[in-house]
Amino acid sequence: MTTFDPLFLQETQSSTWEKSELETLRCSLYWRQQQLLVLQPPVSKAGQSSDLTQRASSIRPLRDPNWLSECLKRSTVQLVRADLDLGEPALKSWAEACESSGKALYLRLPSAAYLPHKHRGWRWGCKRVADWILAGVGLIVLSPILLVIALAIALTSPGSIFFSQWRVGKRGKLFRVLKFRTMTMNADQQHHRVMADQSIHCLHKREDDPRITAIGKWLRRYSLDELPQLINVLRGEMSLVGPRPWALYDAVRLSADMQLRLNALPGMTGAWQVSGRSTQLDLETVSQQDLDYLHNWSFRGDVQILLRTLPKVLSGFGAF
Repeated sequence: MTTFDPLFLQETQSSTWEKSELETLRCSLYWRQQQLLVLQPPVSKAGQSSDLTQRASSIRPLRDPNWLSECLKRSTVQLVRADLDLGEPALKSWAEACESSGKALYLRLPSAAYLPHKHRGWRWGCKRVADWILAGVGLIVLSPILLVIALAIALTSPGSIFFSQWRVGKRGKLFRVLKFRTMTMNADQQHHRVMADQSIHCLHKREDDPRITAIGKWLRRYSLDELPQLINVLRGEMSLVGPRPWALYDAVRLSADMQLRLNALPGMTGAWQVSGRSTQLDLETVSQQDLDYLHNWSFRGDVQILLRTLPKVLSGFGAF
C-alpha cells in the first residue's frame, strides 16, 4: 500500500499552483500511530516558513480535492487530526477529502476531562438510549409534516430540498448536519460577503440575511428547518439536548479557553436555544452557557430543557 508522501504531492501539484495559492494554506504533516496530524507549519524568526517546510509540507487541497482524497485512500492513516488554526477553508477541504476517502477528521482540541459521559456513566447511557428512541419515534410521527415541508421547498425554491454543513461534533469530530434548505442555492459562497459587517466576536447570523427564501423565513421562525437533525441523532452525531453544534466559521474564532466545549456531543436544543437564542450572539457568552450546561449536566436538566423548548419554538422567540 502506498503511503501518504507530502514530497510526492508537492512534486505532482506545485507546477499547477500559483505562488499566492501556495502561500495561502500551507500545512505540516506528522504521523502518529496511524494518525495524520495536520498542523500550521513552523515559522522562522523572520516570520516566514522554513525552507524545509516549504519543500516538504506545502499542501493545497483546494485546487483538486480528488488528488488529496486519492492519497488518503492509499495511505495507512486511520484518522486525521487537524489544527483549528488552519482556518475554515483548509478545514473544509480536508473534511471533504476525508469524507470521500472514508477517513474521519477530528479537530485538535484541549482536553476536557469534565465531560458528563466520563463521570456519569449509566445516567449518560440512559440519555443516549432516550435520544435514539425519541428521535426514531419523532421521525415517524412527524413524517407527514416533513413531507409537506419538503414539497413546499421543492415548489417554491429551485434547488435541493436538504442542506448539509460541516459542524463540530463529539471530541471535535466533523460531521454534516442536516437541515431543510432555507436559503438560495450556493448561499455558502456568499456567506463571508453577507457577514462582512458582523462583529468578529459574534455568531454569523443576521435577521436581514438576503439569502433566506420566503419559505425559509417561516421555517426558521418555528425551527422547522432543524427537524432533519433527528437523523443526526439516530446516527449518534448529535443528542436531542446538548451544546450548540458549531459551524466551522464560528469555531475557528473561539478563544483557546472556549475551545474546550467543542469536545462535547452537540444537541438539537440546549441552554442557548431556551434562553437567548438569536437575540444572544456573542461567542463568549454562548460558549459560557454551553460550558455551564456541561459542568452541571443532569438527566433531569435535559428533560427540563426539552419541556422549555416547545413553547419557545411555538412562539418563534429569538429565531431568524
